Amino acid sequence: MRTSTIKPGVLVSLKTTLSGGVNYKRMDLDPDHATEDGGRLARWETVREIADANEYEQATAARSLARSAVVKVCHVSSFGLLCPSERETQLTQAIAEANNIADVFNATAKQTRVDIYVLVGRVASDDVEAVKAISSEVRDLIDAMQQGIKLADPETIREAANKARMIAGMLSDEVSGKVADAINEARKAARDIVKRVEKAGESAAVVVAQCVTDKLAAARFAVLDLDGSGAIESVVPAGRAVDLDFTGDQLPESIGTDGTIAVSERETANV
Repeated sequence: MRTSTIKPGVLVSLKTTLSGGVNYKRMDLDPDHATEDGGRLARWETVREIADANEYEQATAARSLARSAVVKVCHVSSFGLLCPSERETQLTQAIAEANNIADVFNATAKQTRVDIYVLVGRVASDDVEAVKAISSEVRDLIDAMQQGIKLADPETIREAANKARMIAGMLSDEVSGKVADAINEARKAARDIVKRVEKAGESAAVVVAQCVTDKLAAARFAVLDLDGSGAIESVVPAGRAVDLDFTGDQLPESIGTDGTIAVSERETANV
């Protein structure tokens, strides 16, 4: 009997926009022209002017806070934001929260406006290609962790492990458990490489040869492509989400009922 490798869920496409409050002016310094070597050259300068710097900062913070409300209940993948079925109620609440954040800001803003757009899609339970897509991404991340171990590259290991952890929540309990074990195994290898190679000066080849990767291999086998036969419990569609260029440490702290948003020094510096 074949079981599904992923949980029931939906694909969430998120788009946030910030309009108004800033004006860009382009000044041509050197018009486009042919060069002696057969190429072309042009130079220009762009000037950015913000009418109300404080309001624009508040708008940027509101946009990040609204985006975070939706993202925090989803799993990030290269296909977009994935939300398992058991979190759909939370997702509905998060979308309402995001829209409220934008509405509160827009109610008092004079120069700028924040808008939130969220699309949620579900596919048929027999979409084998969607299962293959999710399985393929997890396998690629497992391969990246294994390659990082072979190259004694702890940064590559950790980056792949973090991505695998984010998408593992969409896998079935059995498969996600194996992936979690693989992630722990890879992170231990990364720690050993840092401790023994980078700090103690041991031979990378010796340390790598002693790294255990059995759980990585087991996890990779667990997410092999389905061949389309057998029953599939449910799937998540493959697609692209919008507006994922953010990190958790860039988020504002809070928003008041009067539209005032608290922003840390680090966030203010990035506005």
